[in-house]
Amino acid sequence: MQRQFVEIIVGLFVMVGLLALLFLSFNVSNINSATVSNPYQVSARFDNIGNLKVRAPVTMAGVRIGRVNEIRLDSASYQAQVVMDISGKYKKLPVDTSASINTQGLLGEQFVSLEPGGQQKYLKNGDRIRLTQSAVVLENLIGQLLFNNSQGANE
Repeated sequence: MQRQFVEIIVGLFVMVGLLALLFLSFNVSNINSATVSNPYQVSARFDNIGNLKVRAPVTMAGVRIGRVNEIRLDSASYQAQVVMDISGKYKKLPVDTSASINTQGLLGEQFVSLEPGGQQKYLKNGDRIRLTQSAVVLENLIGQLLFNNSQGANE
């Protein structure tokens, strides 16, 4: 009788552990909140998107307002075109809003950050954000630092 009780407790413990791992994996992969309510789409072109991925967050002032829906290469300008789904709650984004690709922490995931402009005209479905700032690639910064240090040593 006591052995069966211990086996049931161990089984419940294992089941709770598996559920916790499943919950954690959904949160890490952003599957649980991949949809945006009543979205409209805007796009932006960047020279370099770094490691930005589809379903990455789109934020304004640190608040998540949307998700990256699609990333493709524009064959005419050879720039990355990022299509974003913005929640319908945020329909009043000025047309001179700027977009930049930032990183959470030093080596965290990348996301698109929007900074509102001051225009009275607002972005609508299908519009393009013109003011963009590409991702800062850590490897390029390290390379520049090493190159600058080696140039200073030679002088």
